[in-house]
Amino acid sequence: QVQLVESGGGLVQAGGSLRLSCAASGRISSDIVMAWFRQPPGKEREFVAHITWSHGSTAYADSVKGRFTIARDNAKNTVYLQMNSLKPEDSAVYYCAAGIIPSIPAYWGQGTQVTVAS
Repeated sequence: QVQLVESGGGLVQAGGSLRLSCAASGRISSDIVMAWFRQPPGKEREFVAHITWSHGSTAYADSVKGRFTIARDNAKNTVYLQMNSLKPEDSAVYYCAAGIIPSIPAYWGQGTQVTVAS
């Protein structure tokens, strides 16, 4: 089992920045992939970014490329999502997720709200 706890959400003006954190605990295997998803109001949950725990390889949704950066600190068992140049359409509940298959996470955090005001 892996437990995930997100933090760092909040309200920010368009063009601003936020950094989300995801603290992981439990049985974190070296082949695990950590990811961020988001769910805008009234829409489906969507992939944002993922990073492999062992090698730090990353992937991003086209909508956030060049603005968001995912990183991990293995010593702290923490994954970060640095979000820059935020847009109102980035407003969503952001979820940290973990699993062996990036597109089908086995574990989810409780989510943290990000609101970008225009």
